[in-house]
Amino acid sequence: MSRTARVHAVRLGPRSLAALALTSAVGVVAFGWPFLAPPDSRLSAHAQDAPWLFAGLLVLLVAVVAATISESALGPKAVAMLGVLAATGAALRPIGAGTAGIEPMFFLMVLSGRVLGPGFGFVLGSVTMFASALLTGGVGPWLPFQMLSMGWFTMGAGLLPGAAGAAAVQAGPSGWGRLRGRGEPLMLAGYGFLAAFAYGTVMNLAGWPFLGGAASNISFDAGAPVATNLARFVAYCVATSLGWDLGRALCTVVLTLALGPAVLRALRRATRRAAFETAVTFDGPAQ
Repeated sequence: MSRTARVHAVRLGPRSLAALALTSAVGVVAFGWPFLAPPDSRLSAHAQDAPWLFAGLLVLLVAVVAATISESALGPKAVAMLGVLAATGAALRPIGAGTAGIEPMFFLMVLSGRVLGPGFGFVLGSVTMFASALLTGGVGPWLPFQMLSMGWFTMGAGLLPGAAGAAAVQAGPSGWGRLRGRGEPLMLAGYGFLAAFAYGTVMNLAGWPFLGGAASNISFDAGAPVATNLARFVAYCVATSLGWDLGRALCTVVLTLALGPAVLRALRRATRRAAFETAVTFDGPAQ
């Protein structure tokens, strides 16, 4: 009987899960406060301060999550894998930047999260976005929001069904929940399409409340009910980012279908050879 050998680049322990949940909860508040705060809340009066306050807090919380995960299981082999993939993703991001949302980086994040699991995916997405911001000069109060959104984006790929566990490496032809062959790239392409739109929508929330009176019909109105602001937000997304998000989604689908099988095989081969859960030992001096 064949068995499934599971390889985890980053094992999520109780502390890591708690820190990740806390970071995600703060992120939900940071992105969704226009719909969560009541119309008479004082938070709306200090809306212009929100990006800086939430940015500082998110940077600290993302750092806590990364430190906790690395303390639990991010060994030297996983660090090397993280560095290579983050550098590759950061180098891919400027390609096509400013042209119809063509961002090849997203397809690599989907495939990496799929193979290496949700824990590694969250760290990889955050680190890649940080590295790409340094590379392109895109550092600003929006960066922590991008890091968190990309962390969610990559982590989601690791949570998709049919991987026989996070970052699993099959030891035989059978295995529960296994999804390989043509079905896997199709599933990942579908996820990439939807998640690319979700990423753009979430990032719109980071800037939409601060339009002021620049666009009265689609800007955030602190005194309006939730339904009205939701309609304004949808109109804002359609008017400002729909074309860009569609370009990103289509680019992710095309690259995932065209290059996905080869990249998945390469990542799984590298994962097997890295043997993340095997301790690194050094031989003593020859006698």
